[in-house]
Amino acid sequence: MVICNLNKNYKAEADINELSAYMESGYELVDVRDELSYAYGNIKGSVNLSKDVLCEHADDYAGRKLLLYCKRGEASLEAAEVLREHGADAVSLRGGYLAWLMADMQQRSEEKSDDEFAAEVEESIRKRFKKSIWSKFTKAINEYELVKEGDCVAVCISGGKDSMLMAKLFQELKRHNKFPFEVRFLIMDPGYSPENRKLIESNAKRLNIPVTIFESDIFESVFNVEKSPCYLCARMRRGHLYSKAKELGCNKIALGHHYDDVIETILMGMLYGAQMQTMMPKLHSTNFEGMELIRPLYLIREDDIKAWRDANELKFIQCACKFTDTCSSCAEDGQSKSKRLEVKKLIAELKKTNPFVEGNIFKSVENVNLSTIVAYKQNGVRHHFLDTYDDVTGNVGGSEE
Repeated sequence: MVICNLNKNYKAEADINELSAYMESGYELVDVRDELSYAYGNIKGSVNLSKDVLCEHADDYAGRKLLLYCKRGEASLEAAEVLREHGADAVSLRGGYLAWLMADMQQRSEEKSDDEFAAEVEESIRKRFKKSIWSKFTKAINEYELVKEGDCVAVCISGGKDSMLMAKLFQELKRHNKFPFEVRFLIMDPGYSPENRKLIESNAKRLNIPVTIFESDIFESVFNVEKSPCYLCARMRRGHLYSKAKELGCNKIALGHHYDDVIETILMGMLYGAQMQTMMPKLHSTNFEGMELIRPLYLIREDDIKAWRDANELKFIQCACKFTDTCSSCAEDGQSKSKRLEVKKLIAELKKTNPFVEGNIFKSVENVNLSTIVAYKQNGVRHHFLDTYDDVTGNVGGSEE
């Protein structure tokens, strides 16, 4: 049933500076983005109800006062119009979450200088998050030999919480400088919207990270690609980062994948790719001779990164794609975000009955017994258990005795 809103004096949009007034007058603040985007960062006091859910049950909100927001204010404007047609007093927040972020950062910069703020963030790494973040970072550096004497590492910053933390950790590592190495902080702009570009630059400035920014047209290149555009985007971005890093004299690029990314990738490979593989702590580049890719956050849990972010009241972007409001399909590694979220939920459910499930998944790719594997590939060559089945010495561990 459609109930027309007869109030001709309604406002379709509210400005950021009107947010407090709307909240005080009884409006419910609703984030209409997807669940993962909301979990990544939201406006305090808001609840998460997707645009589809709101519109599907629009009659249920008749007579209610709702202030909606999305990433940029586009999807929320459409949802508010539908809700008004069904009798709700619904208004969209102009500019969305990005506009609120910029206003919030501006206010905080006026309250505390960049140098003061960056110093506090660095102290939190050395003290409060020493065990959960700093120690695990240095453990990965040492255990997997990620940084060596004479290296020049390009720390690749996407603008999210993981890469920004990684940049601060490298600054701390450089400050201790137990052996000589160089570091560059690299941001590639693949076609960010002006709002996203400004937010990334503001965060880098706020955190005292001296970044080098270069442009590419990757977003334009993949915009009309129908099959796996996010996978293609991720590959192209990596290629541009390798190229720029090499131009700057670097021999390694560092990416911000963490422990949770690793275990989710293991399960995604099994469940969706019919293969057993993991996200490696480091790799040799196949297209850029002498270059390596390293993952220094390999042992750090995502919940600890979130705790560091929230403790310092930091706000970062999630998906910086300028073509969609919620970017429902892409993830940093080019995998489907919906599939990764599905696996994330599966792990959380399994953890309820087995608190060791995450560690077991992680260690499963360290404890592989090739004698109990039917087939595997190594350096492009396929091996099958029948190849050595009748060879007693080659079948050790493959018997039931």
